[in-house]
Amino acid sequence: MARWEPGARERLVVAAVDLFTEQGYDATTVAQIAERAGVTKSTFFRHFPDKRELLVAGQETLSRLLTEGIADAPDDASPLEAVAAGLERASSAMGPMNRELAPRLKAAVAASTELQERDALKSVSLAAAMTTALVARGTPDPTAALAGELGVLAFKRGYAQWSEGDRDAKDNLADYTLAALDELRAASASLG
Repeated sequence: MARWEPGARERLVVAAVDLFTEQGYDATTVAQIAERAGVTKSTFFRHFPDKRELLVAGQETLSRLLTEGIADAPDDASPLEAVAAGLERASSAMGPMNRELAPRLKAAVAASTELQERDALKSVSLAAAMTTALVARGTPDPTAALAGELGVLAFKRGYAQWSEGDRDAKDNLADYTLAALDELRAASASLG
């Protein structure tokens, strides 16, 4: 096995998702993931502290992109317009690999309580990151928290629709997340 092959992190994620889908999360070992990815166990541990962290492999990047998009939104942008800017920035980083892995990842999460808990923590963390970015723009805390939660919901809804779509289509995730945010904005206005 090569020690420093490029793309090891991505191969580890793909191998883990495949194994979680094939044999279940609990039955999958780090050694199996490393072997499937063509790397050593020590390479696995250079990239991830344990197999649970594979689910949130891109969470830090996603949080950073969301918050950068919110921070870079025009000064006169409303909280939801700033969230839209964050969604657009983060969505632009998602490509064909994300779309390809999504159904298998969804199945793996659905089959494991531990992965469901990790996924829920990811959502909480993303909402908190967006809330913090909005507060830094001067948005009052309750408004920022609501906008952050709507942003996470829009991202999840848009991602689900995008990932279930035609794998060969050239549409991008941003179209789906922004449409989901518009639907949620309309739905929240109808709450009265």
